[in-house]
Amino acid sequence: MVDRLASLFEHFSLKAHTFQAGSLCGQPQAGYQESVGQLHLIREGHLEVWHGRKKAYIIEEPSLLFYPRPLARRFVIKDEAQFLCAHVSFEGNETNPIANALPESICLPLASLPHCEKVLMLLFEEAQACNCGRQVLLDRLFEVLLVQLIRELMEGGVAKVGMLAGLADKNLRRALVAIHDKPEIDWTVESLAAEACMSRSVFSNLFRETIGETPAKYLQGWRIGLVQKWLKNGQPLKLIAEEAGYKSESALSRAFKAQTGLSAREWLIKIGK
Repeated sequence: MVDRLASLFEHFSLKAHTFQAGSLCGQPQAGYQESVGQLHLIREGHLEVWHGRKKAYIIEEPSLLFYPRPLARRFVIKDEAQFLCAHVSFEGNETNPIANALPESICLPLASLPHCEKVLMLLFEEAQACNCGRQVLLDRLFEVLLVQLIRELMEGGVAKVGMLAGLADKNLRRALVAIHDKPEIDWTVESLAAEACMSRSVFSNLFRETIGETPAKYLQGWRIGLVQKWLKNGQPLKLIAEEAGYKSESALSRAFKAQTGLSAREWLIKIGK
């Protein structure tokens, strides 16, 4: 079976950095940073999670709490709780398609993630020990856990609309993987429908209902996301155009402005490049 996540992680990597291993008490803020998401593993304890004035979660069993994107929060902890936490950064930040496909927060009991049991056990064991290379190993284990979690969310149908929902569909996944693998091809609705083994009209309707946008819009978003990554890495626009599936630099420039509202130069200035 085709690997539905391979191209996503090949183009847009993720990194984790462990910053908390131990007990928390009282009403602490969550080490919130404006530029990264966070993954919290609550091994023991009873607590409430607040997003502003809203009580978002009540946690009464070992759980995973994941924020793909920055979101301020605070914990109200009954006595004490055992945490293992990592900052999570997705390459491309706000343009990362994986992060954008996830809800603003996810809270799951660890018992509901049987396929993650082994890496969770390794994480908790390493966090309690004081072995050489502890930080590096914890960071890599968190990254493995994140990939497993995203796979679980996709396979479990947690996402009802968006890219992960499309990748869970046995027909749409073929078209999405084709776009991710070969953005340089001049894809049309007809050729993508053929990849999905569907008629044009059925494919187009199902794609819009499941992904939340048209095939053409999704294709453009994927291409421009790659262009933004390549521009940040210093590649000139004229060399990127063909690789991103555009016939000329001017065609890419028009698509870039239509997608972002800025020219490539303006966008680079905005992000400080």
